Amino acid sequence: MSPLHHLTAPRPLSEAEQHILNAISQIRYGSVEVVIHDSRIVQIEKSEKVRFETRRDKDDRL
Repeated sequence: MSPLHHLTAPRPLSEAEQHILNAISQIRYGSVEVVIHDSRIVQIEKSEKVRFETRRDKDDRL
């Protein structure tokens, strides 16, 4: 028997899992932190950085 024979259909994502994936998909630079208490997701924090390149930064690279 192949290992695929034992696979089951994927279960639907929970609301928390959907929020985590949504946060990850919307962020370009930063982090997503998942806070867990008693084995349950209780909070999701998203921190995003926005950086601007100055003209001087560009000149220094030359």
